Amino acid sequence: MDIKRKLVLVAAAAALTLAGAQVGLAAPSKAEVQRAVDRGLNWLATRQSKMGHWQGAQMPYPTAMTALAGMALLCEGSTTTQGKYAPNIRRAVDYLISRSRSNGLIGDPTRDDRYTYGHGFSMLFLSQVLGEEEDAERREQLIDVLTRAVRFTGEAQAASGGWGYVSCKDQPNFDEGSTTITQVQGLRGCRNAGIPVPKEIIDKAVAYIHRCTGPDGGVQYNSHGGGGRPPISAAALACLYNAGEYDDKYVPKVLAYCKKQFANVSSANFGHWHYAHYYYAQVMYREGGKDWEEYRDKVYAKILSEQAADGSWTDSFVGPVFGTAVNLTILQLEKNVLPIYQR
Repeated sequence: MDIKRKLVLVAAAAALTLAGAQVGLAAPSKAEVQRAVDRGLNWLATRQSKMGHWQGAQMPYPTAMTALAGMALLCEGSTTTQGKYAPNIRRAVDYLISRSRSNGLIGDPTRDDRYTYGHGFSMLFLSQVLGEEEDAERREQLIDVLTRAVRFTGEAQAASGGWGYVSCKDQPNFDEGSTTITQVQGLRGCRNAGIPVPKEIIDKAVAYIHRCTGPDGGVQYNSHGGGGRPPISAAALACLYNAGEYDDKYVPKVLAYCKKQFANVSSANFGHWHYAHYYYAQVMYREGGKDWEEYRDKVYAKILSEQAADGSWTDSFVGPVFGTAVNLTILQLEKNVLPIYQR
C-alpha cells in the first residue's frame, strides 16, 4: 500500500472515530441522569473540608470552588435549612461569610489566586442562598456581605468596563473576559435578590463586551485583543442574557459563533471544556426548544460517559471539584430551582 493511500485511510479512520465520539452515545434517560447526579452530589459532599470549603487540585481557588460546589448542591433543591445537603450548604455559607473582608472582597488574596473569580462566584452563590434564607439574623448578615461585595466589584472595575484577575487598584489597566463575566453574573444574582446594584456598572460591562466582540461574533480575550475565544464567547453570551440584553444586536452574532464552535460537544480544541459548557449550557437552556434538546442529549451523554467510578469528573486545569460542580450544574438545569438559571 502506497504512503498516500495509507494517509487517506488514517484520515478516514480518524474522522470515523470523531464522528463516533459525537453521535455514538445514546441520549441518557432521566433515570440515568438522576443516578449520575446523585453519585456526583454524594462525592462532592464528602469532599467538603471541616472548615466548610472545597478546593481545586492544580489550582486550589478555595473561595471559587466553595461557591461553585455550593451552587451544585443548591441546584438539587436543598437550602441552608432543608434537604439532604442543608448541612453542607450551611458550612459553605459560613465559610464564605468568614472570608468577607472589610473592603467587601469575599476571599483571601493570600490563598485565592486571581481572587476576582472567587469573589464573583461567591456573590452568585450567596445571592441564591439569600432568596431562600428564612432566618432574619442570617438574612441581615447576607445582605451586609453582598452589599459590600457589590461595592467592591464596582471599585474593582477597570476603566475599560471589564475586570481583571484582581482589582484594578492592584493591577491597573488590565481586564479579561472570563473574570468580567463572573462579576456580571454575580451582580445579576445580587440584583435579583434585592441588593442595590448601580446601573452604570452593568452598562459599562455590556459596552466592554461589545468592544471585545469581533466581526465573526467571537469575543476576544480582553480589550487589547487576543482573538475570539470560544469559552469566553459562551460566557459573554450568558453575561448578555444575565444583563437583560435579550434583544441586543450582538446576541445573534455571538450565538451563531458559539453554535458553530460547539456543534461537536466532544471537541476540546479550544481548551477549558468545562468552563465553556458551563456557560453555553445556560444559554442553550434559555433558548429552549429543539436547540436545547439536541444539545442536551449530546452533552448529557458525553458527561455521563466520563463520570468516574467514585461519582466525580475530572477537569485537567483545576481539578475534580471544579469538573464535578460544573457537570452537576449542567445536568440539573432542567430542575429549574435557582432563579439565575431560569428561563
